[in-house]
Amino acid sequence: MKIELHDSILKQVPNFKVGFIFYKDIVIDESPQMLKGRLDFFQEKIAADLHEQTVLDYKGVLEWRDTFKKLDIDPTRYRPSHEALFRRVAKGKRLPFLNSAVDLNNFFSLQYEIPIGLYNKDVLQDYIKIFIGTKNERLEGLNHRINNMEGKIVSVDSIGPFGSPIVDSHRSKVETTTRNAVQIFYLQPSLPLNKSEQLLQSAAKMFTQLHSGESSIFLLHQESSEIDVC
Repeated sequence: MKIELHDSILKQVPNFKVGFIFYKDIVIDESPQMLKGRLDFFQEKIAADLHEQTVLDYKGVLEWRDTFKKLDIDPTRYRPSHEALFRRVAKGKRLPFLNSAVDLNNFFSLQYEIPIGLYNKDVLQDYIKIFIGTKNERLEGLNHRINNMEGKIVSVDSIGPFGSPIVDSHRSKVETTTRNAVQIFYLQPSLPLNKSEQLLQSAAKMFTQLHSGESSIFLLHQESSEIDVC
């Protein structure tokens, strides 16, 4: 499988970078109390912080809004997914517990202040390309709507769109039956490459500690925008 970060993004945001973690032979279940407690505590901290500041005071939220603007995406109309999580917490709405993989993914997204997608690798075919969508790109989202991805960052395989830093597809969702997965980290463009690698290694270690299995890490950026992963 080839993974590719397209020039349609890099020409407008040269320091754009995306991390991939591929997981093999994982076991997903209901979240253990440890993870639920950690996610609850972190949401309480965010809610407390938001009494003194706004969502836009988080560096990762502000940087991704600026990144969207550079790509001619209106961040007020199409919010990055991590900003949507922060705004949900700000309204006093707790994130629902879905399963250990999705819950941990949400925790990572809040912790690192970036959009992160988690997908069932076994339903993805041939390649993964990330680019600015055209009028032909649409996906049936987890929001139960058909989402037009024209002009937005989109991830596609040979079947079609399956994800983005805005909304992910129903087709590629991760459930307790999922055994192989891929996680896409839309890293802060300002984050240095060595720090990006460290973030991905830390996330992969925590994920496999909870779900067993094996992980493989890849980082796409201006100097390395295409990689054959298997």
